[in-house]
Amino acid sequence: MKTLFIFLFVIKLISAKPTSIVLWHGMGDTCCVSFSLGGFKLFLEKAIPGVYVDSLQIGNSTIEDLENGYFLNPNTQVEKVCKYLAEHPKLKDGFNAIGFSQGSQFMRAVVQRCGHTLPTIKNLISMGGQHQGVYGLPHCGALMHPTCDYIRQLLNYAAYDTWVQHALVQATYWHDPLDEETYIHKTIFLPDINNEVFVNKTYIQNLNNLEHFVLVKFDNDTIVQPRETEWFGFYEPGQSKKMLPMQETRVYKEDRLGLKKMEKEGKLVLISTEGDHLRFSDKWFIENIIKPYLLN
Repeated sequence: MKTLFIFLFVIKLISAKPTSIVLWHGMGDTCCVSFSLGGFKLFLEKAIPGVYVDSLQIGNSTIEDLENGYFLNPNTQVEKVCKYLAEHPKLKDGFNAIGFSQGSQFMRAVVQRCGHTLPTIKNLISMGGQHQGVYGLPHCGALMHPTCDYIRQLLNYAAYDTWVQHALVQATYWHDPLDEETYIHKTIFLPDINNEVFVNKTYIQNLNNLEHFVLVKFDNDTIVQPRETEWFGFYEPGQSKKMLPMQETRVYKEDRLGLKKMEKEGKLVLISTEGDHLRFSDKWFIENIIKPYLLN
């Protein structure tokens, strides 16, 4: 009888499919080409045999996908992704979600806004996400320098103008610590998902339903300013020099997302790694992300 039990247990392990994975790329990247997230998708499929990986394409082509990372309202993007994930037959048994750079806060918005209508989202991995926003944009990914400079100028001088908010993705998570009131009341995306306008209890519950919310910070990040936003830290309001760790920010202290509870229960995981923005080795990712969070 004991031998039969062990045999059946082993057969179950062999036949069990690994949890599916959904990826959302960042600014200047695209879903599917080999030198972007397409290559990372292949890496995951090799590292986790039998896993289904969906790298989200926002638009009808990879070109549209790239452009939409700059110019399609994140609220529209999140709405489309919620509908797509809800109808995806290969995700019906649940999935793990990984966001890269701005894709991290967009994926978090999916969890918070429609997690209760989707198959179970087990773990949310944020790779260099800007969860308290950014105040500076030194590089613009794949865009040519003249366009990059134009985007910087718009953000510096007109980020909270209505037309800029609706025309430029990065404006929707631009966080000026010198003007907190305007940021909260004029920004059309980030203050909402951070529950800074009012507290949406569904957002809190959906986020807390995760098994783990993993925040990866890149210690030598030269693209995200400030890099502490990757761990929910940000500038102290009223100036742009002194940094506040997550535990001293308004979002945490007033428990607007339930981060205190998640931290206490071991669901909120903070990981740092050396290197510039999204620079990590396959070995590091296997040891720190795949083994503890993606093999369940």
